[in-house]
Amino acid sequence: MVFQFLLSYVVLSLATSALIAHARPSFHAPAQAPNAIARRATVCNGHAELCNRSFGNVTFVGAHDSYAIGVNNLAANQDQPITQQLNDGIRMLQMQAHNETGGIRLCHTSCALYDGGTLQAYLTTVKQWLDANPNEVLSLLIVNIDDLPASSYDPVFKSVGLDTMSYAPPSLTMPASQWPTLGSLIDSGKRLLVFLDNGADLNSVPYLLDEFTNIWETAFDVTDPTFDCNVNRTKGDTSTQMYLINHFLDTLVFNQPAPDVTHANVTNSASGPGSLGAQVTTCVAAQGRPPNFLLVDFYEYGGGSVFQVAADVNGVPYNPATPVASPASTASGSASSGKTSVITSSLSSTSQRLVLLCDSNILIAMFVVAASIMTGPLLL
Repeated sequence: MVFQFLLSYVVLSLATSALIAHARPSFHAPAQAPNAIARRATVCNGHAELCNRSFGNVTFVGAHDSYAIGVNNLAANQDQPITQQLNDGIRMLQMQAHNETGGIRLCHTSCALYDGGTLQAYLTTVKQWLDANPNEVLSLLIVNIDDLPASSYDPVFKSVGLDTMSYAPPSLTMPASQWPTLGSLIDSGKRLLVFLDNGADLNSVPYLLDEFTNIWETAFDVTDPTFDCNVNRTKGDTSTQMYLINHFLDTLVFNQPAPDVTHANVTNSASGPGSLGAQVTTCVAAQGRPPNFLLVDFYEYGGGSVFQVAADVNGVPYNPATPVASPASTASGSASSGKTSVITSSLSSTSQRLVLLCDSNILIAMFVVAASIMTGPLLL
């Protein structure tokens, strides 16, 4: 009798538990990847203050013809390697891409004039730097000089793994105020923004963005140090677009523009006539907002002044952990202090400067003259 009672009690308890379990609403935690942790960038491009700032509301320093690296070379616009440029604070890398046998190469007007190597090798360096610096947002500006379709670039980006790191916008064009914040770009892993000056097609390659529907530019190849802030090239609404100032001074060599390294310290300085700071001030007055991109030659001339200008505009301190690289030019025999000319004043004229150039530059000058006769002005 007792045994039957206990058996009935056990059966009833089990049945009751089953009914309760069946009636209780089930709860499933959101599916997560193994070890998934929500990322939240707290320092973006070196400053916590920039994490909540829209990409379209930040000023970045860019290296004009970043791949064209050399010393005392008429076709060189920089004299520090790409990794050094990035380590020092460059956050836009501009380049000129050419369709050559064997693939896309980075050349200056012509690969016979200056050949900076393959796009794939260049992007490999960029990828390595991005991997080593996970809290940085970087942009690339590609001058698609041979009008290649966007699909020609896609395999190169995929081969080095940059396609998965590149931001794809929801539409062809966006006002400056609607771009994602730096923090959200970093959190998403899409912290590379790639612009093509022509040939962009979001349907075929959604991460290669059209420059001139999103960014307008001031004049380039300027030989007058009085830089203005007039619109030179655009395809969009300049009142809402981001914008880029071409702040690099050229000098005429055989009637063709070439980088004026002799005045780079003045051109890159934070204040004074012809300075980067002066042009930014002009632009703020004319446009009501600062430029988004400051494109410069020989960025390290001035001892970091180009980065000081950007920091002032962004409202953050400029306090690099290490000083920027010293100018690599051997013309003066020593590094520039940021105030004195890198090439001595006795070499201020173009003809005197040419004395320092090697035989290869004489050939380059001859090429420039011949090419200009046949095709018109060259893009340097």
